[in-house]
Amino acid sequence: MKDDCIFCKLANGVFPTNSIYEDDLFNVILDVGPATKGHALILPKEHAENLFDLPDETAAAAMKLAKKLGKHIVDRLGADGLNVVQNNGEAAGQTVKHFHLHLIPRYEGDGQNLLWNPTEPTPEELTAIKDQLV
Repeated sequence: MKDDCIFCKLANGVFPTNSIYEDDLFNVILDVGPATKGHALILPKEHAENLFDLPDETAAAAMKLAKKLGKHIVDRLGADGLNVVQNNGEAAGQTVKHFHLHLIPRYEGDGQNLLWNPTEPTPEELTAIKDQLV
């Protein structure tokens, strides 16, 4: 646990939360500033700043937990869908430097817009990007 990390403190019970699930690796809490009803955060108990710092085993366990709890949330709250969101870096919207997954139940007409605006790269631009990545 990192002493100056608020999410470490929330994940490890230093501060009270509305926890909906806890095990040895994670604490899952309701977001205090939710996008929608039932918006939850999967918080690893061990500190990792972002996805790139997270051990592979923890990353895999987080996704399995997202699947399990996401279905539970959708079923119990009658949501119409679910966004699983994870941000890395300020430019991507990360505001707390502790890896976490958002489980955001979606409801028809909920007023949220979590999707991006697609761009239209040319075939040549796509090929150039692919060449940079392979």
